Amino acid sequence: MNILINNVYLASIFAGLCAAAAALVIIDFVSYASARYHERFLKEAEVELDDVLLNLPSNKVFDMTLALSGLSAFIAILLFASMSDNFTWSKGCILGIIMAVAAFPLPRLYLRHLKRQRLKKFNEQLEDSLNAMSSSLKAGFSINQAMEAVANENKPPISFEFRLLVQEIRLGVPLEKALDNMCMRLGSDDFELVTTAIITARQTGGELTMIFERLASVIRERARITSKLNAMTAQGRLQTGIISIMPVVLIFAMSKVAPTTMDIFFGSWIGIFIMLTAAFLVGCGIMFIRKIINIDI
Repeated sequence: MNILINNVYLASIFAGLCAAAAALVIIDFVSYASARYHERFLKEAEVELDDVLLNLPSNKVFDMTLALSGLSAFIAILLFASMSDNFTWSKGCILGIIMAVAAFPLPRLYLRHLKRQRLKKFNEQLEDSLNAMSSSLKAGFSINQAMEAVANENKPPISFEFRLLVQEIRLGVPLEKALDNMCMRLGSDDFELVTTAIITARQTGGELTMIFERLASVIRERARITSKLNAMTAQGRLQTGIISIMPVVLIFAMSKVAPTTMDIFFGSWIGIFIMLTAAFLVGCGIMFIRKIINIDI
């Protein structure tokens, strides 16, 4: 009997040591993974801040992201507790985690939205700038002087980008290299056409005035087609928004109308797994719809 008790004690001790070792390994892995993700997050956020010309440390973006996630979870739990008659902390915690995860990428998405808006405005201004450069070349200006004329206009963001281009040329950077740097910095397909045209014309001796006028016409036609496509795909964008909001609305509505039914989802691991699977499928549906409605011209 004593031997059996001693064996049980030894087995318990070894089991505790194994559990402690496993916990240490898991904690170390989680710490390493979180540190790597934090480092990658700061690098990507720094690039996105530079793209939209915001003088803000990337650490502040990470802090705001955590604060927004925590605030979203708190508001979701508070609303659920005030609206539901059968509030439990397990349900509130699950809903809070879902809302925190959903709110975490919002600051980065907003920065990307600002970048897209800035690029859209740049492309809209590029047509007029090409016509102005063509007129400057007809008046006898050089290509550098024509770009300086665009840079001196107070029309951001295109004036700011051309100002950077002119400054690089003044510092001794070749025109072709400065244009490539600007093209990589912007990521604009329209300006990539302009860069290719300028470099090709300088190498072959082509007439830039006619090239700029034709490029302005191509950009104008592309903008018209893009506007038409946006109008045709407006229904798809509306469906994406409805699909994104509908699960949250249904959770609150079902918690009010049929609380016993929602208890099955919140009160069992199977129900939680089903809800997470549904959220994953909704996310996949949103990505598929966005792939369909995003048409490259």
